[in-house]
Amino acid sequence: MNPIYAAMPTTVFEAMSARARAAGAINLGQGFPDGNGPDAVRAAAARALDHRSNQYPPMAGIPELRQAVADFYRDTQQLDLDPGEVIVTSGATEALAAALLALIAPGDEVLMYQPLYDAYLPLVRRAGGVARLVRLTPPDWRIDPAALAAAAGPRTRLLLLNNPLNPSGSMLGTDALAAIARFCVERDVVAICDEVWEQVVFDGAVHVPLMALPGMRDRTVKIGSAGKMFALTGWKVGWMCAAPPIASVLAKAHQFLTFTTPPNLQYAVAEGLATQRDWISAQSAAFERSRDRLAGGLNAIGLATVPSAATYFLSVDLERSGIAIDDVAFCDWIIDHAGVAAIPISAFYSEDPVRHLVRFCFAKVDATLDEAVARLGRAVPALKATAG
Repeated sequence: MNPIYAAMPTTVFEAMSARARAAGAINLGQGFPDGNGPDAVRAAAARALDHRSNQYPPMAGIPELRQAVADFYRDTQQLDLDPGEVIVTSGATEALAAALLALIAPGDEVLMYQPLYDAYLPLVRRAGGVARLVRLTPPDWRIDPAALAAAAGPRTRLLLLNNPLNPSGSMLGTDALAAIARFCVERDVVAICDEVWEQVVFDGAVHVPLMALPGMRDRTVKIGSAGKMFALTGWKVGWMCAAPPIASVLAKAHQFLTFTTPPNLQYAVAEGLATQRDWISAQSAAFERSRDRLAGGLNAIGLATVPSAATYFLSVDLERSGIAIDDVAFCDWIIDHAGVAAIPISAFYSEDPVRHLVRFCFAKVDATLDEAVARLGRAVPALKATAG
């Protein structure tokens, strides 16, 4: 067996979700929202299933969706994309896999910020790449240009960037983006930008894609997710956007991964991008209210939260909360004693992890969030009495 996968444990998300199911716990660990997404998009998928082709669509995606993605980014992020620069994938993780397999030659170095999405490292290694990790720390998760430069080597070819960043819930400001763009241009580095959370941002913020910065148009792969935009995570519809010389290679990798994506879902996402922009904005506002509701509840019971600017996630700082056990032990304890599942932030580090933060998903209905807070409020005082 391939040693990369043979030695790999079950992901922490699957493990904690399985424990939550077995214990009957409220699952605020894995990042999926309650609800079924916009009615109009689901109805479009049903119509397409009955009235359009269910055979292989074009490998790169149906023309309608490629055009809709280009139009959406032109209108919302001022990117001038041609539909031929858009490749539809079966989810953003497949887009990441295709991009890394297409662009890494054996021995190439790939810069990544940690904490990081758990798929990044095995995908880089499977492609023959060498990971170079740059550590971010709370509470500000600040990008240090000097640390980025120090991590680069003579074979650094790629930068894999997640913005907004899961699990921290942070967003890169214009100064940080500009510094990263300068680095990529000066070092002749291609940026693979995992921007799946670009429409789930709060407090009046507007996502700025790295591709829009000077010098980055022709050296960026921009990855997006319809599942995140429309709160339909099970649909697994994503895309990659890149200039033609890069896009042509991405397509060759994609054709030997999933080859294509269910056509009815593609038609539905195309219609959604064209007609449901108000729904996307309203849903982001609803998630912001859920963030505030969960933060208020957790803070009220003595669990100190860390600011969240984006994503579905909010973290609790155990040190500031007066809890003297690490994040893994805390997550184990609250499943057994409070009936609530969360995710330890240390799981997102490959080395030298932060061990005092725990991530909760707030993309749930009010009653679920309130019950989770009530359960924690009843249980956590006992933990503080023994481990505070």
